[in-house]
Amino acid sequence: MKSSLSAFLQSLLDSTRDLLPIILVIAFFQIVVLQQPLEDVTSLFTGVCFVVLGLTFFIYGLNMGLFPIGESMAHAFARKGSAFWLLCFAFALGFGTTVAEPALIAIADEAARVAARAGHIENTTQSLEAYADGLRFIVALSVGAAIVTGVLRILLNWPIHLMIMAGYSLVIILTAFAPAEIIGIAYDSGGVTTSTITVPLVTALGIGLASSISGRHPMLDGFGLIAFASLMPIIFVLAYGILI
Repeated sequence: MKSSLSAFLQSLLDSTRDLLPIILVIAFFQIVVLQQPLEDVTSLFTGVCFVVLGLTFFIYGLNMGLFPIGESMAHAFARKGSAFWLLCFAFALGFGTTVAEPALIAIADEAARVAARAGHIENTTQSLEAYADGLRFIVALSVGAAIVTGVLRILLNWPIHLMIMAGYSLVIILTAFAPAEIIGIAYDSGGVTTSTITVPLVTALGIGLASSISGRHPMLDGFGLIAFASLMPIIFVLAYGILI
């Protein structure tokens, strides 16, 4: 009990320290540069306290739950020796955590509205929903494929630097042929897919898998899955724009 309380207090201290520079920057520009007093200081202070507590609980929950379960499942799949089910789990993890990502839903809805205003699709509810859903599912499929690619890299010891170079070379080629309206959306899609749930689970999966396989190093081989999760959506959305 004491160790848990001590760990929580340490997370609280770390969260406060991490947020302090942001608070000081905002306060400096508000008071010194803009020379405007802070309005409703009580509400602002309460909001900051909630942010600190929320970040603390989130980090504490990651260390307590998500990281251990990700590593334990990786160890279990390695002991089971079934590459098929491991790859199925990797795809489901990437797809499931991405398709419901709030940031992706927001950017897909906004992209649909912009496409309608530009005259690329009909400005009807059905067309807007179809465009947004299509974009979301394409991105979710790409993240699933990205996690599968990352797991295969660990299993087969593929060089990550060559894979990343090839991936971005393909991005450059597709960018030259993709419609101008889809390019910005494609590049942004690579950022919104790395959510607060996907990142810790995928990272723990990679580290646990690299730790379970003989000849693999957790530091050298365990990381890199998130890079594929950021790269693959760009490729898929650019291809989606070219085809659709």
